[in-house]
Amino acid sequence: MRKIFVFCMLHCLSFTVFAAEPHKIWYAQPATLWEEALPLGNGRLGAMVYGDPVNENIQLNENTFWAGGPHNNLNPAALKALPEIRQLIAAGQYEAAEKLGEKAITSQGANGMPYQTAGNLHLTFPDHKNYQQYYRDLNIENAVATTRYQVDGVTYQREVFTSFVDQVVAIKLTASKAGALTFSAQLSHPSPMNFSVGSDGSTLMMQGLSKDHEGIKGQVKLASLVKVIPQGGKLSVTDNRLQITNADSALILVSMATNFINYRDISGDALAGSQSLLQKAVTNFSGDNYSARKKAHSDFYNHYFSRVSLDLGDNEFSQEPTDKRIRLFATRHDPQMASLYFQFGRYLLISSSQPGSQPANLQGLWNHRQDPPWDSKYTLNINAEMNYWPAEITNLSELHEPLITMTKELSATGQESAKTMYGARGWMAHHNTDIWRITGGVDRSWGPWPTSSAWLSQHLWEKYLYSGDKKYLAEVYPVMKSAVTFFEDFLIESPDKKWLIVSPSMSPENVPKATGTKIAAGVTMDNQLLFDLFSNTIAAAKILGEDKTRVPAWEKMRSRLPPMQIGKYHQVQEWLQDWDYPQDKHRHISHLYGLYPSNQISPLQTPELFSAARVTMEQRGDPSTGWSMNWKINMWARLLDGDRALKLMRDQIKPALTVDGSVNENGGTYPNMFDAHPPFQIDGNFGFTSGMAEMLAQSHDGAVHLLPALPHAWPDGEIKGLVMRGGFVVDMRWSNGEISALKIHSRLGGNLRLRTYSVLPDANGFKVKKARGDNPNLFYRLPSIKQPLKNTTKVLPRISLDNTYLVDVVTTAGQDYAWGAKQ
Repeated sequence: MRKIFVFCMLHCLSFTVFAAEPHKIWYAQPATLWEEALPLGNGRLGAMVYGDPVNENIQLNENTFWAGGPHNNLNPAALKALPEIRQLIAAGQYEAAEKLGEKAITSQGANGMPYQTAGNLHLTFPDHKNYQQYYRDLNIENAVATTRYQVDGVTYQREVFTSFVDQVVAIKLTASKAGALTFSAQLSHPSPMNFSVGSDGSTLMMQGLSKDHEGIKGQVKLASLVKVIPQGGKLSVTDNRLQITNADSALILVSMATNFINYRDISGDALAGSQSLLQKAVTNFSGDNYSARKKAHSDFYNHYFSRVSLDLGDNEFSQEPTDKRIRLFATRHDPQMASLYFQFGRYLLISSSQPGSQPANLQGLWNHRQDPPWDSKYTLNINAEMNYWPAEITNLSELHEPLITMTKELSATGQESAKTMYGARGWMAHHNTDIWRITGGVDRSWGPWPTSSAWLSQHLWEKYLYSGDKKYLAEVYPVMKSAVTFFEDFLIESPDKKWLIVSPSMSPENVPKATGTKIAAGVTMDNQLLFDLFSNTIAAAKILGEDKTRVPAWEKMRSRLPPMQIGKYHQVQEWLQDWDYPQDKHRHISHLYGLYPSNQISPLQTPELFSAARVTMEQRGDPSTGWSMNWKINMWARLLDGDRALKLMRDQIKPALTVDGSVNENGGTYPNMFDAHPPFQIDGNFGFTSGMAEMLAQSHDGAVHLLPALPHAWPDGEIKGLVMRGGFVVDMRWSNGEISALKIHSRLGGNLRLRTYSVLPDANGFKVKKARGDNPNLFYRLPSIKQPLKNTTKVLPRISLDNTYLVDVVTTAGQDYAWGAKQ
């Protein structure tokens, strides 16, 4: 007890001295680049705040403002060409197969529509050039951005937030001296738009259409309204610009809406929708209600954010500006920066993905371009899925809903691609989609990858494993079943082993040196994905009592999938053939999907594959693009190597911009903490967050494993609110690398199996027994993995967990179970 008390005293003291505000990202200068501006969002509306004292720019987004309109991008030539493509692959004529796939599978028209910027709100303060004592921040504890500075002894402050409850962007301008606020407000957009001022003389209006793209007419109508409500002073209009002179303060409300109803229906009234939202907001903010509305916004946000807290210790570096901390993170010990980066990922998911919104895209919610990189779409061969890796484990389950909904919608449009392109039942999609839920192949030789339905279906199942909600499972089961149905029709026998394989396909985006082409058959990732798809659908059918006559056929097909293989370089083979090249540094590590996010590669269940996976990771190396480095953090956590995971974190938190402002091609982090692919891709932020969670607790291998990959640099710390499969919520404190206090909340009841590297403190009034045999909790059922085929005789060293401690507790739903001091 004394040890715990002393630790607590030191812990609280350091927190008071060094980190009074641990959740603020702050800077001593305005943003000059978009990658320095601060992101705000409520799932539907996004804003990037630059904080320029003279020429403030608030760049805007509305999550349904995309180019084009309802369509699908199918290539009907695929059906006739499919047998020939398969024959060419089987004959080893890969170049000819790839060329035919580009023509017959990849869309010859639209390749996906780009997400669009909604323009900019410009606030001009001509007399503020000689500013002093500048400060700007983003508080991720209340989702409010603040800019503050002085001019001629007057303190000016701007607060900006994207209200979750009022569905507007709210901007509050204040001055410490009455009558000192003079500025103008104006909207702009890079595309032609109609600008006007409302009849009330205090509302800016902007209306227009999204752009045409690749033969698809722009059909999304955007209506943006900006209401300026000054206190005191004078308001006038000049050329679609509002001029405010000598005001005491001003409130600005920005409302945006489109005519988008869903991916098939754009019959909404954009202007009426925007007007309705603005009118309600004006009423809600009237009088002295600004503080109350800001609090309502922050309370809504904090309902999600406050569920998880993380403390890895603190020091004087937390008092420094964020850009400096990013620049120096790799060279010094700044544990609070790691905690901040973890929580920033949760902030971004809360801000970019809300029930009823579109899913977070390649840039989440934020985009300042008409033609963003990769169109800021949904890349389904990892990136869209990676965005949602933190959703369940970091206690944000509701925010998974937009991806789940998109998967349901793709299961409708994907029936068209399955039938038209492949003559198959069920549904499928290729490696990319957009707001219109296209399912055809895109991007030339990238087109022929037909397995995204399996990966998306994994999210449907994982959500059930965390929630135990059978009603939800019954809702998504038809989507999983339909995905299986497609592969019932699509799989073919391999010529030699008579395995069931996917052809044509590829190991996402990699090119084996042996063939010089992406196109292949029976790649390892497909086999792993289909193993999960069939296994999860079989398990769901048995839970729900569905399709009893079909389950045996699915089980037989699963048994005929190729096993994983260990290649001649002692690695997990990426392809059906042993084509791997040990100097291959490709960013995708698709063949280790079975390690993470799946659970097919394990030190306990498949030790040879586990050792081979480590070899693969060593061969691929650490440096890579942003999202790839963050995937590797998760991989090294699953490999139980916390120090290596931390090394990747240091590689990630480094400047993505050089001193002269150019982009560092080796990835890293932009000044505003966005991940750099480069350019910006938000998946890296989300992968970092899930990776840190996996370092602290895992639940995929038959037990809740506490501190499985704790770096030596984090000997003391505390995490609260992580969620494990089976609905167990973990709060724990550790000292000198050992758990000193633990509380588990059981949402669903059932057996709780805990694995630790050291003995737990004494349990507080309940029975703990040594675990034996398989975990009886069905949420912890382990996959039955075939023995790998080996093309090497080398015996790799294995990691042993024989000396870990494994205990069981029978829990009751809704109860807490504590060890040691109370949490």
